[in-house]
Parts: sequence; structure tokens; C-alpha cells
Amino acid sequence: MSRRYDLVARGRLVTPETIIDGGWMAVAEGRIAAIGTGPSPDSAQVHDAGEGWIIPGVVDGQTHAGSYQGLSGIESTTRSAVAGGITTIVDMPYDNPDPLTSVETLDAKIAAIGELAHCGVALYATVAKGQSPDALAELARRGVCAIKLSWFESHPVRFPRIPADQTLDVLIAAAELGLPVGLHNEDQEIVHGRIARMKAEGHSSIAAHSASRPEASELAATAAFLELGAVTGAHVHIVHISVPRGFQLVERYRSEGVNATAELCVHYLVLDESIDGKRLGARMKVNPPIRSGVREGLWEELDAGRVAFVSTDHSSWPLSGKNVDSIFDAGAGVPGLETLVPVFFTGLAARQDSPVRNTVRYLCEKPARFFGLWPRKGALMVGSDADFAVIEPASWTYDSAKAHDDLNWSPFDGERFSVRVASTFVRGKQAWDGMAIRSTPGDGGYVRRNAVPAINREETVA
Repeated sequence: MSRRYDLVARGRLVTPETIIDGGWMAVAEGRIAAIGTGPSPDSAQVHDAGEGWIIPGVVDGQTHAGSYQGLSGIESTTRSAVAGGITTIVDMPYDNPDPLTSVETLDAKIAAIGELAHCGVALYATVAKGQSPDALAELARRGVCAIKLSWFESHPVRFPRIPADQTLDVLIAAAELGLPVGLHNEDQEIVHGRIARMKAEGHSSIAAHSASRPEASELAATAAFLELGAVTGAHVHIVHISVPRGFQLVERYRSEGVNATAELCVHYLVLDESIDGKRLGARMKVNPPIRSGVREGLWEELDAGRVAFVSTDHSSWPLSGKNVDSIFDAGAGVPGLETLVPVFFTGLAARQDSPVRNTVRYLCEKPARFFGLWPRKGALMVGSDADFAVIEPASWTYDSAKAHDDLNWSPFDGERFSVRVASTFVRGKQAWDGMAIRSTPGDGGYVRRNAVPAINREETVA
């Protein structure tokens, strides 16, 4: 008797090796059980994507679910994620009020994920100022996938500046644990000095924000961190680079054998301070800043293969935190979960004939590999989790008032895109149907680094 599957999805399957036109993918017990072409097998449910592409669920490698609302922010963040085709977020540790620095804070966050999450959540950990790196070994054993440090202090407890000597200790420990260490790469002395100068001169616009955090502050921090990586052997990762030279600097260290990588947030690819600043103001304030005249150079860095992956750096700032008199008092960060796929795909489509392949490469495969989640996440393969999205060609205008993030604003409001997320499935269950959220809080779960089952290709059909 032939097997009956829980679900069969039909459409253009984007696998690691190829795009299967008219393919089908069978799901059983939350995992991909078979892939093939021709008549599909028996199943309890069929999802026909038509001419849409079936891609792996997106892995967003940089989100801040708990930075404003605390752990309760996991619910709205992951709800927005599934509406954007994202089935796994990798969340930063700077939760309000307590960052993830211990077994106790990890357990609390895992419990909140189990109760609130609509999709998978993998986690960064960090250290408090002056804290020994000894706790990192137990956090690694419990599945955190990376460590995050900052060289600029946004808050003395929740988002502290970790000094160079403590950073060195963390990198030594991380090298032994095999965990990447990400850095918020801004030199604090340069930024503080330039902010004071801007304020003294009476400047308070978005242009003043960029001037107060010049390229020099970003590149100086990047270079120093890379050098610490060179002497410790740790995997050093720059979590957001805003200028092409930063990626070239990382590549220079890589050519010397340093385990170094760099990440690109999608807003740097499409926004320009001199073009968009007057219109958006604080709604485009991020750190490091969105700069002028660098977009094409960043696309060239992507084309050259010097970008580890592309992420959102999603931050849950309400618009009230942006609508203030001075740019220096506005919150830094933008929402981006529901626009990641449309923004990146549309940008690729203007430059490439087949944007779907690099959409999957940079939003799914590369972040899943980076964080030790591959091939459970980030791939359509037999044995992988049945996390996938359907994206379809469509010319449409984004309306942030209809977002599912409880924020309902975006720097991309009113922008026209060439692809839309038509459906999202988390472990074989539909979470987004193109119009409404179908999942409920708790349908997601904690995703551990290297919690990867053996991949069985025997059922893959040619």
C-alpha cells in the first residue's frame, strides 16, 4: 500500500541544486518526506502554488524581538515574520530589561518562545560588562547559535559596551566552543565626539545622524575586531556593514586565513540618505547609518560574494519613538520582516535575470549554514523541516498600515515591489495564507544550533 502524506505542495520548487518546474514536495510529521515530479502522491491536503516559487522558509539572521517590549515582543515579531515568508528568526540578546547572559535568562526566553512564537526562533547570547565568559559553555551546550558584543553602549545594562580586554577573553572562549561572535561595529569615542559637535553646531536632521557616526567609526571598530579574530582564531562576524570598504576589509583578512565574515542589512541596499532622508527623516535612522552614494557599491560587494548573508535588523520601535524633535533623541532601528523578501527580490530583479536563486541563497541557505541550522532549516531537502514559503510574481504597493507587527509603519511604506509572499508554512502547517495569519502563538519553537537530523535522500525522486 502506498504511503499517504500529511501534505503535498506543488509548484516551482527551489532546491539547493536546481529549480524543479512542476515539482511536488510531500510532508509527513512536520518534515519533508519526498520530492519529485509528475503525478503527486496521496496526501491529506494539497497546496497548489501554481506558477509561484516554493522556496525554503527564510532565516532572518538579525532581529530584536525583545528590545522594546521585552519577551512579550516575540509574539508580534514572529507573527510579522510568517507574513513575510520568514520561518526562523535569529534573535539578538538585548532584551528589555535583562539581556541573555545566563542560563536563567536563556530558560526564560525559551519558555516565552514556547508560549508566544509563530515561527522558529534561534538565539544569540551575550555577556554583561565585566562578566566572565565561563557561562558561554553552558549556553552553547543548550543550543545558542552565536554570541553578540557591542563596542558602542546604547544602555549600560541592556546594551553595554564590552571593552577590548573582555572582548579578547570572549573570543578565546568562543574559538574553543566553535561559536561565531558578532560585533556592533562603531567606535564609541569617535561617535560621542561627533554627536557633541553636531549638537553644539545646532544640527538635528537625519544628515547630522550620518555625520555623527562617520565611516571612520565603523571601519576602525571593524578593523580592530578583525585583528582580535586573527590572533585568537575565533570566528569574528560584523553584523552590519554600511559601506563597500568594510566588506573589502573583511575579505582582506579572509585572504590571510582569518575566520571572518560580514553581514548586510537589506535597508543599506535600497535607501540613500541624500535621496530618502528628507522624506523619511528618523524613520530611516539605524546604526550604523544609511549613507549617501554607496548603494551600487554594496550591490557589487554582494555580486562579488563578499556578503555572508542578508538580514533585516528588525527592531520593534513604535513610531512615537521616531517622532521627536531631534534625530539624536529618536530610536535607532526599523521594522522589516514583511518587506525583506519583496525588497531584496525586487532589487535583484532589476539586476539579474533569475532573482529567485539568489533570494534563496542569501535569505535562506547562507544564514542557515552560518548559524549551524543547515540542513534542518534553509533548504528544501528530504529530511529537512517542512518550513517553506510560496512567493509569486506580482506588482503591488506595500501598505504598512496592514502590517502584522503591531507597529504599522515602515520606511518602505508606499514602495512598489515585484514579488509577494503568497503563503508560509511552518513545519508543514500553514501560518500565512496571503491575506491573514493562520498560525497561533506557540506554533513555533526554540531552534538549537546543530540540532540537525541526518538527511535521508533515499526518498528523493528524480
